[in-house]
Amino acid sequence: MIKMSLILAVGFGATLLLRRRSAAVRHWVLAAAIVCAASTPLLERVAPIWYIPIGVSLFDARTQPLALFIPVHERGVDADGEANDSPFVPVPPAIGAARALRWVWLGGFFGCAAFLVLGFARLEWLAGQSQPIVNATWVAVAAKLSRRLALERPVLLLQSEHPTLLVTWGLRRPKVMLPAEAHAWTADRIEIVLAHELAHIRRNDWLVQLAAELLRAAYWFNPFMWIACRQLRRESEHACDDAVLAAGVAGTDYASTLLDLARTFRQHRRTFYPAPAMARPSSLERRVSAMLNSSLNRSPLTRSACIVTVIGLMAIALPIAGVVASAQATAQFSGTLVDAVGRVLPDTPMVLSSAGIAQKHQARSDASGHFSFAGLPGGEYVLEVERPGFATTQGRVTLAAGQSLIQDVALQLGTLQETITVSYAPSSPPRSGAGRRAPYKAEPSACSQTTIGGCIEQPMKLRDVKPVYPPQFAGMAGDVVLKFEARIGVDGFINDLRVVTAGNPEFAAAAADAIRQWEFSQTRLDGVPVEVRMNIQVTFRGQ
Repeated sequence: MIKMSLILAVGFGATLLLRRRSAAVRHWVLAAAIVCAASTPLLERVAPIWYIPIGVSLFDARTQPLALFIPVHERGVDADGEANDSPFVPVPPAIGAARALRWVWLGGFFGCAAFLVLGFARLEWLAGQSQPIVNATWVAVAAKLSRRLALERPVLLLQSEHPTLLVTWGLRRPKVMLPAEAHAWTADRIEIVLAHELAHIRRNDWLVQLAAELLRAAYWFNPFMWIACRQLRRESEHACDDAVLAAGVAGTDYASTLLDLARTFRQHRRTFYPAPAMARPSSLERRVSAMLNSSLNRSPLTRSACIVTVIGLMAIALPIAGVVASAQATAQFSGTLVDAVGRVLPDTPMVLSSAGIAQKHQARSDASGHFSFAGLPGGEYVLEVERPGFATTQGRVTLAAGQSLIQDVALQLGTLQETITVSYAPSSPPRSGAGRRAPYKAEPSACSQTTIGGCIEQPMKLRDVKPVYPPQFAGMAGDVVLKFEARIGVDGFINDLRVVTAGNPEFAAAAADAIRQWEFSQTRLDGVPVEVRMNIQVTFRGQ
């Protein structure tokens, strides 16, 4: 919100500096500032980060507890069908002010959006109740002004029964809705009114104002957005007034026509419509003063002015989007990246992501495994480390402003995968494993001779037992797919076998009986025997 307000403030300041320029230029500057401000969340992802030092007293400088790599695991059942609680602790969902604020924002957004939708619905309903104007004078004046303004889109003139409705809206087929008394207007008034409304169409004011109203609905909590939308509407009316005066209409005649319309409309209750309206009482005095001031610049907007404005505002918006408020001593997170044995892991990429400002900080462990993230604003972060052979690990880091946190990070081995397909074969004898082999004698490992970690010796299956298809289900159509999780112990035998996806207990028992008989060589990390997780999928193929 602060960044958006700064960009809008720059837009307001630019319009003040351009007060001697035409209203068309000021309207374009303000519209571009609104778009840049609303694009701040997107610009933050591409803008370079730079920090503004802020006093530490504004922040909580206490050291926050570190919660790294809290694994989440589903509750499962073991191979015997009994409940088996995972040894890992699930992380409870965060419930706090953020969720409440989200609901508050949704309430405000839907309220503002509903207001716009109701206004459009009323406009469309009134348009359906109105009659197209076929009077020769109106048609001739509209055709003449369309040629002068180089309008290629056909404009539909409608006369309603509403006493104060004088609005213009639409893009492909613009509509000008005129009040009930319009049939009695003089030719001069017809030309003045149509010149103003067709100028709105030529400038695409309805599209610009609609986009601004939608952005205001999304950022309804920012008062600067409300002020900007109101100012945008005023500058739009001034720019169309300038277009009418530039067409040769005398300022006094235009002012008197506008005052007569406003005086007539004032006798009736006003209703909001999401479309430009010519005679709004709130801006009438300022517009009349501008009409009678012959020294004002009334030149239209040029293409070069559009380009310069966009480039200038983007040059200002990008640095503002990249601003990160931080304490005078920014936070730092450093430590050593190690494996499960405790040996260092060099040359490993690490990413520290901040959910608060949608920024990512990257680092890489050096030859000694040391890593460092410096210049960090206080807040919540997620650390992600990925290295071949190890599980991709994520963990939470909480940093206070000005804190220097030193914490080692340990990676765990990745998970092995095994896939088995079993088909029923009545002519074959039941498949079972051979007798247990002699104890496996591990060869000396070269990995134990170095201080660098990450040296993984994969296990080899020494004894493979295939599951037996339960004969009572012979001829069953369809497949039965079971998934298991297990640990291969340091002795090479299967430990902690459990079913992840529950299924037919006979099939699960047949698969578990075979898996428990498997034997492997040792899994060694840096020459040290370690346990390793294994995911197993067994498919009993139906006929």
